[in-house]
Amino acid sequence: QVQLVESGGGLVQAGGSLRLSCAASGLTFSIYAMAWFRQTPGQEREFVAAVSAIGTSTNYADSVKGRFAISRDNAKNTVYLQMNNLKPGDTALYYCAAEPYGLGSEASRRYGYWGQGTQVTVSS
Repeated sequence: QVQLVESGGGLVQAGGSLRLSCAASGLTFSIYAMAWFRQTPGQEREFVAAVSAIGTSTNYADSVKGRFAISRDNAKNTVYLQMNNLKPGDTALYYCAAEPYGLGSEASRRYGYWGQGTQVTVSS
């Protein structure tokens, strides 16, 4: 079965960096656009960043542009999110998601597979 497993979350001070990873299995990774979303309690899931299936196109939420970078390694079936200059407002549970034959949509409904999430907490 399809599994997406996130890792790399943790507690960091404002201004610090974290690198999230999402390892995929059970699917043909190279045909899926991959994305990161985040969610805080009581809020809807929010788009963060996406990368197309072959990695040539990326898309970012305005709130993270210039600070976060998404990338993928199709040989390792893994997508990454490098997060720099973190702010307390970035605190959330971060999920990776897979969109078949997609270009990296911002709409969560287009993603058929989701991981369990990894917690990122940024202290001020």
